[in-house]
Amino acid sequence: MSSWRLSADLKTDLEREARRRKMSLSAVLDLAARECLSTGDGEQLCLQTAAAKCFGASGADAHRSENVRSLLRRRLRRRYDR
Repeated sequence: MSSWRLSADLKTDLEREARRRKMSLSAVLDLAARECLSTGDGEQLCLQTAAAKCFGASGADAHRSENVRSLLRRRLRRRYDR
């Protein structure tokens, strides 16, 4: 037995789907959970890898956050080592 808090919109959508399928709400939730778990790790890993390429990559240099320390030191050296 578990307890979930759902938004009103999600709960309404789930109830509508249960009525459409002529199933109980718990059966629809069980089916959704089983489908989600059966998609396979390979597919999930592929999706995560594709999404990870977009994390923090706004702008021209996608690796800027990895290099920020050296970039900042270089900029300070140029400014103060004249």
